Amino acid sequence: MQIQGEKINLADFVEYQQGSVVSKEIISKKAGTVTLFSFDKGQGLSEHTAPFDALVYVFDGTVEITISGKPLTLKAGEMVIMPANEPHALKALEKFKMMLVMIKS
Repeated sequence: MQIQGEKINLADFVEYQQGSVVSKEIISKKAGTVTLFSFDKGQGLSEHTAPFDALVYVFDGTVEITISGKPLTLKAGEMVIMPANEPHALKALEKFKMMLVMIKS
């Protein structure tokens, strides 16, 4: 998939699938990754950790993100940085799409 130098609409670049989580990695480098996700309502990711800070930007819908036991509700246009090595989980309160940016250190 070659998208460098091309204009894309994030909301159209990853589609919803009923009962599923869909991901599409758009940048993968030694320094980090950028991945687009779509989650159907009720779908999520169970609690886990990552060795790097991770920025989540929600561009459609609503999600509850729990970081170290603290729940946050994010809507379209909002973002959060999940600190490295802190447990976090995600649950789609309604269908939502996000961009995940991980920068390795």
